[in-house]
Amino acid sequence: MKKRIIAIERQYASGGREIGKRLSQRLGIPYYDGQLLLIAAEKYGLNPGEVKDNDEKINRSFLYSVAAAVENFQGSDRGTLPYRIYQAQSETIRRLAMEGPCIFIGRCAGELLRESGKCLNVFIYASSMEKRRERANRVDQIPMADVDRYIRMKDKQRRDYCKQYTNREWGNLMNYDLCLNSSELGYDTCVELIEKAF
Repeated sequence: MKKRIIAIERQYASGGREIGKRLSQRLGIPYYDGQLLLIAAEKYGLNPGEVKDNDEKINRSFLYSVAAAVENFQGSDRGTLPYRIYQAQSETIRRLAMEGPCIFIGRCAGELLRESGKCLNVFIYASSMEKRRERANRVDQIPMADVDRYIRMKDKQRRDYCKQYTNREWGNLMNYDLCLNSSELGYDTCVELIEKAF
């Protein structure tokens, strides 16, 4: 069956978002990343600020755990804000995937669409920590003194998010059709390889 969707998961500061944008321009198909949050928030009546604050994160605070436990006890285990945000994003991803070919960045899109047989699941990583540091500093203005800690935190958030909502291991090559090292291949070669696989 011909693939219609490209889902890109990525290490933080590996350039996965940039690769997705370039691929979108090259293929002439829509690209969804942060704007997916706004679409979901608008459609499902969620506060866009809260949606953004909970993007690709799970909440482990003590107060959140107590609130979730109370909701679970009351029989409403799926009513917490992070779960409602995930559900809204999931439904938005499925709807957009039905509309035609497109590219999704993150948000477990590959797992959500795996059963459709129409999704090419890609993982972008970067073996060069130096390149990741430079990108985090240049693109997100993370101070060099904090950049290693920030990179580890972002990757952990993505790993935990994936485990929480899909019970799959983020970054495990067995969960992807294609894994590419952007620091060795470069963005343009990654784009070409994904296009060929697509």
